[in-house]
Amino acid sequence: MRILFVCLGNICRSPTAEGVMRHKLREAGLEHQVQVDSAGTGDWHVGKAPDARTRVAAQRRGYDLSMLRARQVATDDFARFDLILAMDESNLANLRGLQSGKGGAELDLFLRRYALALDEVPDPYYGGEDGFEQVLDLVEQACDALILEIKGRL
Repeated sequence: MRILFVCLGNICRSPTAEGVMRHKLREAGLEHQVQVDSAGTGDWHVGKAPDARTRVAAQRRGYDLSMLRARQVATDDFARFDLILAMDESNLANLRGLQSGKGGAELDLFLRRYALALDEVPDPYYGGEDGFEQVLDLVEQACDALILEIKGRL
């Protein structure tokens, strides 16, 4: 199974989801059965590490994002990945516009798929430190639900 997490710039929300999911897959013994990546619909941060505030918040919870680098969604991602999970409606709409017949990847909102209180992962970029903590809270819950789904599929 191959999963791609997508946000706007690939420096806050989607790398957080990628890092948390990689960690949880290792804990569940599924790291060799599931491929995880992240990307942004925009190209402003291509090649850059996740935002420093994102890395610090993740590190406090035991997630290492230091090896991740931002990239932009590519048209072949729709054929390479089975499941592409957007962090918000805007990015989901961008993905649908890019997909148009370019592969069979299933597209959905990350939080909505797992019936959490919110449909969208709020963008913490212009806010304070607590926004990055909220993103981690939401992503951890959704990743736990995704792990259960993966176990059911495998």
